[in-house]
Amino acid sequence: MSRATHATAITLVRREDDEEQRHAPLQWKLIRRLWTYTRPHARLRNTLLLCVVLRGIQLPMLAWALAAVINGPIASKDWNGLVWGAAGFAALAAFTYFTMHFRIKLSLLLGEYVVRDLRLAIFRHLQKLGMSFYDRTKVGRIISRMTSDAEALRRGIQDVLFVTLVNAGHMLVAAGIMAYYDPPLFAFVLAMSPVIWAMNRYFGRRLGQAWRDVQESMSRVTATLAESVSGIRVTQGFVRQEVNAGLFRDLINDHAAHNIRAMRLAGLYIPLLELNSQFFLALLIVVGGFQVLRGEFGFGLAHDDPATTYAALVVFVFQLPQFFNSIRVVAQQHNVALTAMAGAERVFALLDREPDVLEDDDAVAPPRIEGRVSFEGVTFGYHPDRPVLHGIDFVAEPGQTVALVGHTGSGKSTIIKLISKFYLPTGGTLTIDGIDVRKLQTDALIHQLGIVLQSNFLFTGTVLDNIRVGKPDASDEEVFEAARKLDCLDLLETLPDGLYTQVGEKGGALSLGQRQLVCFCRAMLADPAILILDEATSSVDTMTEARIQNALAVLLKGRTSFVVAHRLSTIRHASAVLVLDHGRIVERGTHTELLAQAGVYAGLYRQFIHATEA
Repeated sequence: MSRATHATAITLVRREDDEEQRHAPLQWKLIRRLWTYTRPHARLRNTLLLCVVLRGIQLPMLAWALAAVINGPIASKDWNGLVWGAAGFAALAAFTYFTMHFRIKLSLLLGEYVVRDLRLAIFRHLQKLGMSFYDRTKVGRIISRMTSDAEALRRGIQDVLFVTLVNAGHMLVAAGIMAYYDPPLFAFVLAMSPVIWAMNRYFGRRLGQAWRDVQESMSRVTATLAESVSGIRVTQGFVRQEVNAGLFRDLINDHAAHNIRAMRLAGLYIPLLELNSQFFLALLIVVGGFQVLRGEFGFGLAHDDPATTYAALVVFVFQLPQFFNSIRVVAQQHNVALTAMAGAERVFALLDREPDVLEDDDAVAPPRIEGRVSFEGVTFGYHPDRPVLHGIDFVAEPGQTVALVGHTGSGKSTIIKLISKFYLPTGGTLTIDGIDVRKLQTDALIHQLGIVLQSNFLFTGTVLDNIRVGKPDASDEEVFEAARKLDCLDLLETLPDGLYTQVGEKGGALSLGQRQLVCFCRAMLADPAILILDEATSSVDTMTEARIQNALAVLLKGRTSFVVAHRLSTIRHASAVLVLDHGRIVERGTHTELLAQAGVYAGLYRQFIHATEA
């Protein structure tokens, strides 16, 4: 199969790389499950169903009432009956549009409430899923569950379900009225119905695919535009303006081609639909008129009153548009329903994904963790057939600082993830305070664990709010005191509004060093029993790093600490240094002892010295 490529401002991306199933067959189990989300809003839902039933009856009855006025008072020249008939028709019309108002309003409300509940359920479930899910799932796909898939379900509830029910009512009532007045002529109408249905299905599928192609091509245009604006410095720095403009022109041309195709299909479909409706109406008039002229009730069936066939023909002329228009609407909604089904499949597949089981049923929650961490023959692999840790053995006593060093990919961060209980060992035993991590409640451990990463995430809000993440109930004074202990309060107070400065999206209003200081303060405020510093000072300049070394000594004191760093200067005073290579501990000892061994650690240290001298 050919794999189409589309240009972006930076590179060429394959269209199929981000494709997901756009359609799914109608599945009653999904429909029933989605329907359960209407139960909390049963009063609203039931009122809406009543409006749907009324709406399904009213339009055909409105057409029947108009036909009755023509066949009755107008045909008999009854002026008084004409006035009363017109008044009754106007009253029924007013009631019809009153019902339509509430049918639309209530369906919009119900759809919004259901989607709101679904999005809340998705978000709550996402908070429970483990790191394995996030490591293997693209962020864009997670976001699409909340956005495009939820919107597809909204359309399925607001439009497809209730619009289909209304139009099904139109078809049934119109069919009943026509069958009552002239069964043979109604049989002729039924014989024409499959043509309308087949034409709607044919064009509906192609138009649906055409508009999806338009949406996908537009998403590529907007994504490329956003990327180009964000990376304008790189673009201008490497003089790629003309190159990027050419690639963007390809995207615009692709989007325009999809738009033109969709417009051509619509330009053919809508007039053809109108032509067919008028053509079938003309056939109906010919066949029905032939009956009227012959004075027959049905095909060859004599009737005493020729006016009866005339009355039936008038009814048919008014009911036929209701009948065929409803077929067209239901056929169009079918394509939307398939898209909603695909969205429902993806949403419920996410909600059905079981969180990683990280603790046993009898797991305990000690009130305070002392911080003794023991690895005994621990092995681990993100994939069962590709282990990244092999037989890790070491013990960190309470209050000790253990440094993890090694080249990229040696397993340092994986050990940190096991201590943080983001994953469980696939072999061996990991204990904390003598308790197997499987027997230790995850929340109890996380509440007594502090983590400072190389690129910590800051939430939208103030510096104060982001520091308080470490202890949500902390007072402002406690936050200031944590920064004061870390000897960085003066640096944070130099911000435009001090600790009340807005950090911006992802902390964009702060420098890398300032973001790291905020995260150090967060850890200080949390006062954890176990502290993890994963490349924690790599974004801090040399002057700032010198200032916080003494503060780090205060922060590390009395806590079991694990330090991962490429800057070996941050681990010289560690209680123990573990040197890793390809998931194995190849050396262990203090900084001085390892230098004396003139092994792997000594080589890393020499590389560090040469790098700083250069």
